[in-house]
Amino acid sequence: MSDAPAAKPATGPEPAQAPVKRRGTAQQKLLAFASLIVLVIGFSLASPNFFQVSNIMAILQATSVNGVLAVGVTLIIITGGIDLSIGTLMTFCAVITGVVLTWAGAPLILGVLTAVATGGLVGLLSGTFVAKMKIPPFIATLGMMLVLKGMSLIVTGTRPIYFNDTPGFTQISQGSLVGEVIPAFPLPNGVLILFLVAAATAWILSRTVLGRYTFALGSNEEAVRLSGVNTDAWKMAIYALAGAICGIAGLLIASRLNSAQPALGLGYELEAIAAVVIGGTSLAGGRGTVLGTLIGALIMAVLTNGLRVLSVAPEWQTVVTGAIIILAVYGDQLRRGRAST
Repeated sequence: MSDAPAAKPATGPEPAQAPVKRRGTAQQKLLAFASLIVLVIGFSLASPNFFQVSNIMAILQATSVNGVLAVGVTLIIITGGIDLSIGTLMTFCAVITGVVLTWAGAPLILGVLTAVATGGLVGLLSGTFVAKMKIPPFIATLGMMLVLKGMSLIVTGTRPIYFNDTPGFTQISQGSLVGEVIPAFPLPNGVLILFLVAAATAWILSRTVLGRYTFALGSNEEAVRLSGVNTDAWKMAIYALAGAICGIAGLLIASRLNSAQPALGLGYELEAIAAVVIGGTSLAGGRGTVLGTLIGALIMAVLTNGLRVLSVAPEWQTVVTGAIIILAVYGDQLRRGRAST
């Protein structure tokens, strides 16, 4: 009889697959960045009005809201979930901020904290539905989307709330701290906030326990649970963090419009999710980066702005956006198919 030790049974993927996944994510980011450059060059050649400072700043300003939403939903998609309520949650946070600042006359800082706290609490509630009640994320967040849409209309009586009597509110998104230092580069504060939120979220994903469990839940939630980790608590924390980020998006859009529009919000979730997938985050979970999401958000903003500059009819802009979403999801399926072979 041979003294050689028995071969260990296979318990999971080989360690070599991790670098393969990282290479796949890096390739997708590179492809997305190349697509962004091609779009910018193409629209610049098609119209001299596209590559002007004012238009570039308008693109960045538009990216700030969708980009923040996309960063938030990136966390949830990495866990293998989905959140269809982020658009209406953004609106609801803007509405509650309007109630606190204009109806109650609270100071600006309290309104800012209220928006973030409201988003975090609603996100925690959605996470509870998913983690504790075991409702599929699609259904749980679809229901929350409708609830928040109705609540925004009920609280406001279907009328917008204006922030004309709140000094400094419009500066949250439309002001430019960078422009005060470098007048030739009037970067809007909304874009600066987007970069700060993205940097903080990227740090959380790469340097904290919450980030490690975010990827672990998306890769193999059952294995994480069997190892003794309270997966429900971590999932709820992830949804709460994503909700708080949506609260920041609510601040940005309210500041940009100088009002809380209760009927706004639907449709934002689709563009945010499309930006996440274009940036290389897998809808199956377990893989994704904030940088890729930012590139995806810029692609969506450049595409929308470029079509508008070229005077493409709004209905055709919607058609193109829908086609991009389908292609992005199909591309994600192809990447997953190659990764599994």
